[in-house]
Amino acid sequence: MDLQRSLGPDTASDVRLNNRIGSVVVGGACFQDKSLPPAWLCEMEGGKDVRVESAPYCCSTCDGGEVPARNLIRRSRKVRSLSTSSASTSFEYRRTQSLHGPSPVTTFGPKACMLQNPHAVMHIQDPASQRLTWNKPPKSVLVIKKIRDASLLQPFKELCMFLTEGKNMIVYVEKKVLEDPAISGDENFAAVTKKFCTFREDLDDISNRVDFIICLGGDGTLLYASSLFQESVPPVMAFHLGSLGFLTPFKFDMYQSQVNQIIEGNTAIVLRSRLKVRVLKENWEKKARVDEKGIILTNGDIESSRKAMQYQVLNEVVVDRGPSSYLSNVDLFLDGHLITTVQGDGVIVSTPTGSTAYAVAAGASMIHPNVPAIMITPICPHSLSFRPIVVPAGVELKIMLSRDARNTAWVSFDGRKRQEICHGDSITITTSCFPVPSICFRDPVNDWFESLAECLHWNVRKKQNYLSSEDEEF
Repeated sequence: MDLQRSLGPDTASDVRLNNRIGSVVVGGACFQDKSLPPAWLCEMEGGKDVRVESAPYCCSTCDGGEVPARNLIRRSRKVRSLSTSSASTSFEYRRTQSLHGPSPVTTFGPKACMLQNPHAVMHIQDPASQRLTWNKPPKSVLVIKKIRDASLLQPFKELCMFLTEGKNMIVYVEKKVLEDPAISGDENFAAVTKKFCTFREDLDDISNRVDFIICLGGDGTLLYASSLFQESVPPVMAFHLGSLGFLTPFKFDMYQSQVNQIIEGNTAIVLRSRLKVRVLKENWEKKARVDEKGIILTNGDIESSRKAMQYQVLNEVVVDRGPSSYLSNVDLFLDGHLITTVQGDGVIVSTPTGSTAYAVAAGASMIHPNVPAIMITPICPHSLSFRPIVVPAGVELKIMLSRDARNTAWVSFDGRKRQEICHGDSITITTSCFPVPSICFRDPVNDWFESLAECLHWNVRKKQNYLSSEDEEF
């Protein structure tokens, strides 16, 4: 690749190389070239050869589309390495000290991706313009149904028959759903169930087999769907067949036309950010000693070992006092600095999606899902001045049991995987780069405000009477 010819003599001095995808980045423009070696020579102004080493990060500006080159001319001779984080799913996200959240991965499952907007500025799309498209026509769908709910049997059967016989799609269903006697005992539905592909939670990996997801139930069904995918999540279409339905915008009456529209693509989506949670547990075990006669002694030395677990959380992480009658006493760190000690019933760390769940019941504000933020809400704090706060999505939070805490704490993730937190354990929380692409009924703004009005009755009040001119005189 002739660098001088492609970029011009004035811009050749401001070059950044991405070795992983073979692209040259100049200012905000990206030019792909897979023939570039890991380290190469380019001729700079003045006839000097400068060796440019490959950068350790992927190019976040290169998404396969053309980028308008604006303000590319810079006179600096310094060659800078990339400092932006990778958006590729094949590399682990490396956190920086930036206050901005990580750029969400815009590929959802094996075939879906976000439709690129050529008029986007700085590759940050207006949330209202985020739309779904398909690289290839979708062929497989995961249908998630609330377990043992009799009211969902008929919608589940109708939908599965439509997908298998009408759309000729591969349908994935959880194995325990088919174990329901109302389904396994239906002889008329047996021919359809034979075409299903089944899986078991925590045992079978279906992340690269499912093109999109259909949820039948309430908000908990969507939370469960999120927990099945620890990395890239396929697009989710949620039907309101539960109790609250804040996250489920679709009505089942017109399911055929709505599913057809999703399969055709070009529908509005909202990227619901998730929390990447890492729990590091300190396991204290007694090291057994053996005497001369081979008898094992149990009063040996104590050894510690660390056990790490990782979760993707859509709503919130809740740390509470558990069954203890004492206050919970946990330290809260932000980017390594102790910011406060929570003394109360506990603390909620939530996403914008989770701000309308447990957090709003604890007195927090409601945040639109497109706002990049993390909300910290105390639960019944023993303080008159501890109010909920919103921090940037790019920070790293760490929660540990205080040294002088009288009891242990308990943690849960979207209401599941509840476990005890002891002294020496830590919970690290950051914004995940794997959001949940939730398909909208209309658009992200209208859907959210309709949910506020219908589900939470936001700002419902009897109208004030009109004041006539005669009344004004008095």
